[in-house]
Amino acid sequence: MTTDAGDRPQWMQRALAEAPDRDTISVAGCDINLLVWGEANRPGLVLVHGGAAHAHWWSAIAPLIGDYRVVALDLSGHGDSGRRPEYRVDLWTEEVLAAGAHVEMDGPPVVIGHSMGGFVAAATAVRGGDRVAGVIVLDSPMVSEDPEGEAARIGQAFGRPRVYPDLESGVGRFRTVPAQDHYDPHVLDFVARHSLTETDDGWTWKFDPRLFAAINRSDAAEQLPRIDCRVALLRSEHGLITAEIGRIMYDALGRVAPVVEIPEAGHHMMLDQPLLLLTALRALLSDWEHSVPFRR
Repeated sequence: MTTDAGDRPQWMQRALAEAPDRDTISVAGCDINLLVWGEANRPGLVLVHGGAAHAHWWSAIAPLIGDYRVVALDLSGHGDSGRRPEYRVDLWTEEVLAAGAHVEMDGPPVVIGHSMGGFVAAATAVRGGDRVAGVIVLDSPMVSEDPEGEAARIGQAFGRPRVYPDLESGVGRFRTVPAQDHYDPHVLDFVARHSLTETDDGWTWKFDPRLFAAINRSDAAEQLPRIDCRVALLRSEHGLITAEIGRIMYDALGRVAPVVEIPEAGHHMMLDQPLLLLTALRALLSDWEHSVPFRR
């Protein structure tokens, strides 16, 4: 999987050339790592990764979305954020709200969440009220079993993190759950390299396996009818939100939320079709800036 940074496509080189500012906030006694792009006092976006992932999953597209103040956070138990004795969705929502409030945005942000992060984004909209301007959910099947939680329970993917003798050995073992047929090799390599941390014993993954106990699909599904801000669903053609699940979620959202399919994409759409995802986000956010939402 190792690629040469000099071979990255030009769009990705442009994105990574805009290095984010790093910041840390404390939420309920836990340090939360932030990556921040764009000028202060611009309209805001908060990007929420999936289970066992981290903020750098967004690095290849975050600077290219548009003229926004963008913050991607490592939820507690993930990436370079702190660990907690117990993980709960309500604490993660507080972390998302705190991240948006901390980085000086023009008004409340739009929260964009992938997979488990989509569950967190929906819960944030309900909990945050007028502190959230809108929510975009990326392939989060809130009426079906979430892949990270299922994998953790059956012990087939996320168990006790392994330790590798060097960084390259760990990068070579990087896998997503669920697996998919295609990845952009440059994006995958970049994400993998930011998924490992060095310890006294070697290199290991940057997530706490205990975090999966916080995921509950029933709780996530109950959030949908309670969302009172703008909301949209982006589903991957080869992802986890089937057409039928998309219709169920559309009904639960009052039949006023767009459901848009990203063609050729697997569940981890930013890893295989980043430019299609980027185009969809740009189009959706541009429309939201110049239209009035239907009220449910």
